[in-house]
Amino acid sequence: MRKLLLYTFLLLLFSCETDSYEKGQGKYSLMRADFAELAVNSQQQGVSFVTDEGEQLALANPLTASWITRPDTTYRTIVYYNKVENGRAEIVSLGRMGVLSPVPHWRLKEMPQDPLGVESVWLTRNGKYINLGLLLKNGRIEDEEGTHVLGLCRDTVLKNDNQTQTAYYRLLHSQGDAPQYYTNRRYVSILLPQEHLDTVRLSMETYSGRLEKVIALQ
Repeated sequence: MRKLLLYTFLLLLFSCETDSYEKGQGKYSLMRADFAELAVNSQQQGVSFVTDEGEQLALANPLTASWITRPDTTYRTIVYYNKVENGRAEIVSLGRMGVLSPVPHWRLKEMPQDPLGVESVWLTRNGKYINLGLLLKNGRIEDEEGTHVLGLCRDTVLKNDNQTQTAYYRLLHSQGDAPQYYTNRRYVSILLPQEHLDTVRLSMETYSGRLEKVIALQ
């Protein structure tokens, strides 16, 4: 049996923190934040990104990060940036974003479903991802934040009477050893498969009971 494929929240997905805000035309006054796919070149440098709205921007200066470990690929990110001339962007802060891919239930050895908070669920304009805004209860253990683990189970794919296809997913969550002293907001994306689907029915265990969202993909 294959162990559960999970994403562990060891780092804040939002890496941008500012203690003050400059009024007028300061550094942050025109800053934008978007979910995006970052393109990485053969030197493991981020060189451009495409937002979920479909806008492509080149980086004014190529960048590196500790989590960029593969050349010639793309990474799912949340990017804070300022637009500059000629379709380019000046990066203020960049953080890697967790991506979940559905795993058939029969391949999973563990399927934890500890409760969490769900703030938002939406399909990206390009139809490639479902984005989730989650609220995770956390705390510190010996000066380190507890870690949460997330995964995605695919229970089945069914053909409906109208010949459309619906995938049934379950969000998996392990609270682990994390205390529940305060709440952190985190974002994660579900990468949709290449196979033809018309809807996704996503179930999640919350503190108020089971929540089911139906997302139309067409």
